[in-house]
Amino acid sequence: MVAFAPAALLFLAFCISARRDRRRFSNAVLLGLTGVTFSFAVLLHLAMLPGWLAPVALLLVLSAPTLGLVGGGAFLVANGVTMVRKEGTRLPNLLSLLAGLGVFAMIALLFVVGRTDSVLLTGAVATLALVAAYVTFVFLSFLGYAFLYGRIKVRGEVDHVVMLGSGLIGGDRVPPLLASRLRKGRQVHEAQIARGGPPPVLLVSGGKGSDEKVSEARAMADWLIGEGVAPAYVRLEDRSRTTEENMLFSREIMEADDPGYRCVVVTNNFHAFRAAMMARKAGVNGQVVGSPTARYFLPTATLREFVAVFWEHRTVNLGICGALVALGALASATAMIV
Repeated sequence: MVAFAPAALLFLAFCISARRDRRRFSNAVLLGLTGVTFSFAVLLHLAMLPGWLAPVALLLVLSAPTLGLVGGGAFLVANGVTMVRKEGTRLPNLLSLLAGLGVFAMIALLFVVGRTDSVLLTGAVATLALVAAYVTFVFLSFLGYAFLYGRIKVRGEVDHVVMLGSGLIGGDRVPPLLASRLRKGRQVHEAQIARGGPPPVLLVSGGKGSDEKVSEARAMADWLIGEGVAPAYVRLEDRSRTTEENMLFSREIMEADDPGYRCVVVTNNFHAFRAAMMARKAGVNGQVVGSPTARYFLPTATLREFVAVFWEHRTVNLGICGALVALGALASATAMIV
C-alpha cells in the first residue's frame, strides 16, 4: 500500500490548498497529479486485487485514455462543425474543430511512426507526443477542477453581487449570454432576501465599447429594472473595459461601501474558474459562481478559457514544454549515435 502514499499526500495537499483559497490554479494541478499517481498505484497493485476486479481495473486504467482520446476527438470535431454552422468561421469558433483534428493527426502520426525505421522521425513524434501529453494533463486538470469549482454554492450573507459585463447587441441590448448572468445574479439576490438576510447590492460592471451606444453596466441595469428589480438595489460600475478592470473597479466601489465587504461574482459557467483566479489576483473578497450557457457553445468556450489560462502561466508551461523538447532531442541524438 506504500504505492498509494504519493496519491494520498497529493490529495491532502489539494484539500489544504483548496481550503485556504479555492481560486488557485495550483489546486487543479494537485488534483490532476493525485489522479495520475493513484492510477499508477492501482497498476502496481493489480496482483493484490480479487480475480474479477484486476482485469476491470487494468481495462479502466489502460483503455480509458485511449477511448477518451478517440471519443474526445470525435466529440470536438462534431462540436466544431456545430459551432461553424451556428456562430460562423471566426478563429475563436474553430477551436474545438482544430483541437479535434489535432487529436486525430496525433493518432495518425503514432501509427505512421510505428511502421518506420527512421530514428529521427520516431524521436520527433515521441517528443511531440510528450508535449501533447503534458498539455493534455494540464487541460484535464483544469477541466476537472473547473467542474468542481462550478459546484460551489453561495453560503452565508454577501453585501454585493457583482455581475460581469459582455458585449451588447445593437449597441444597447443585452444578449442571451449576458442575460443568463443577470438572472443568476438576481437569483442570488432574491435567495438571500428569502433567507431573511439584508438585500445585497446588484453591482453591474462594464464600460462603453467603441461600437456601443450605452455602457454595458447601463444596459444591464435597465434589464434588471425591467425585470422587476427595485432601482435602489442596482449600482453601476461603468468604467471597465476588461475582466481585470471589472474586478478592480468593482472592488473599489465595494471597499468604499464597507472595507470588510463580502461578495459573490457572477459570470457564465465556462468562465467561472478563470474569473475566480482573476478575482484572487485583484484582491476581491469573494467567490465566483457561473450561470448556464448553451451546451453547443460550452466546449469551444472552455477551450478558449484553457488557452488563456495556459498562456497566463506561460513561463512555467513553456519552460516545461521546452524541457520536454530538449529531452526528446537529446534522446534522439543519442539513439542516432548508438
